[in-house]
Amino acid sequence: MATFSASDCGPSPARGQCTTGKRRQLTLMPRDLAEAQATIRAAETTIPFQAGYARRAGVEGTMHQATSHGAGRARYRGLPKTRLDHVYTATALNLLRLHAYWTGSPLDRQRTSHLTRLEPGLAA
Repeated sequence: MATFSASDCGPSPARGQCTTGKRRQLTLMPRDLAEAQATIRAAETTIPFQAGYARRAGVEGTMHQATSHGAGRARYRGLPKTRLDHVYTATALNLLRLHAYWTGSPLDRQRTSHLTRLEPGLAA
């Protein structure tokens, strides 16, 4: 970490980019970590990474739907009852997804901000 005092700052062509805060500190990562981070960030812009991330987002959506319907915690003790509970929960989720597919309705509500929800009230 590099710390600078106010007297270190003088007239400079890059003065507009300087911090105006009282604490003038700059945290620097070790070179190998900074290079690894730059490599990873560059890889995030590739099409294969984005395709894999889209698949992951779909899986996370399914996990969220499962936990919102009670699959996050077992209701029973013992593996046989817990497995049966998981099978029932998975069946129920599959039925919900089939119903949404057949009716053309989205699985999840559209997310809107509080301000967007207030907007129709302001227009009236």
